[in-house]
Amino acid sequence: MARIAVVGSGIVGLATAARLARRGDEVLVLEKDEQLAGHQTGRNSGVVHSGLYYAPGSHKARMSRAGAESMLAYARERGIAHERTGKLVVATTAEQVPGLRRLARRAEENGIDAHLLSPAEAREHEPYVRAVEALRVTATGIIDYPAVCRSLADEVREHGGEVRVGTAVERATTVGDTVRLTTSRGEERVDALVSCAGLHSDLLARRSGLEPDARIVPFRGEYFELVPAQEHLVRGLVYPVPDPRFPFLGVHLTRSVHGGVHAGPNAVLALAREGYRWRDVVPAELAQSLAWPGLWRLAARNVVPGAKEMARSASRRLFAASLAQLVPGIRAEDLAPAPAGVRAQALHRDGSLVDDFLVESAPRQVHVLNAPSPAATAALEIAAHLERELDAAIG
Repeated sequence: MARIAVVGSGIVGLATAARLARRGDEVLVLEKDEQLAGHQTGRNSGVVHSGLYYAPGSHKARMSRAGAESMLAYARERGIAHERTGKLVVATTAEQVPGLRRLARRAEENGIDAHLLSPAEAREHEPYVRAVEALRVTATGIIDYPAVCRSLADEVREHGGEVRVGTAVERATTVGDTVRLTTSRGEERVDALVSCAGLHSDLLARRSGLEPDARIVPFRGEYFELVPAQEHLVRGLVYPVPDPRFPFLGVHLTRSVHGGVHAGPNAVLALAREGYRWRDVVPAELAQSLAWPGLWRLAARNVVPGAKEMARSASRRLFAASLAQLVPGIRAEDLAPAPAGVRAQALHRDGSLVDDFLVESAPRQVHVLNAPSPAATAALEIAAHLERELDAAIG
């Protein structure tokens, strides 16, 4: 039995911690905040993804498909709110139809159940959508991810582990067969470390002796909710055909397991790693983002879509207009502000996105450096992968 520290109480960290605890390791989860799942896991649309968008053969494609099944099975086993809703990807103009059909081929390549629909067939699922053609993806669902995290934390404790909040890990140093952790509450000594530090993952890796060639650049995802009187406009999940020029999916509409309809997210550069509002500015963290050449190269390739995101961030009317392309009945007055999220996007120096999961190891240390969507969906599968990586790092 090894004593293992897991940094971060997001869903990937807790899924890994619970898996290690189940096999008999003594697990210590260290979380700098006073609550679990306070960042990416607790600030998203709660979607269980099918794996539709991901390159065939990629970790994301394989883990998302398997993860959708294992996550929903876990929810059933633990009594966590969930629903397999399916979703519509909607082409609203003839120009978008080729992109939609490419997605249909991608779904077939990834072994995902998906069917092209006529406008009339699309309205059988979502009566208020505007569509010239749509793709129905049956495997997609919705879930309460914070509740999943609470359940995983309970499992850690049930197996003798500890979940310690309010404890920031500043660096890790491997000395022989021990990893010394410098934390905000003093030193901890463990046999091994798994870092799932999300927005701060690259910082902790560098402070622990690794030299990752990618950097985390935070992008804020801004959300609204439909006012209750307009919730009937959306039954399940409605997505646009993604713009291939832009690295994000675009604003979409998702019904929550607890009621209500999420609208978003918009995507703009955050001015701090935890910059959930425009006024959340940490000059040193902003300077780190602006000093990374990859950000400028990404921006240069996405001038037009990036400008649209900025304009939509400043105008609820423009935000509503984007949603109304999918569901014409939505107006600015139908939107109420909802909590924003921040995506920890890893960028290479050349401006290319780290588009798949990225894990780097050092002796007795495993660092998750990129866990983009569908990381929440695939968390139980990622945990199995990290267990193997950890065993290899321990040697």
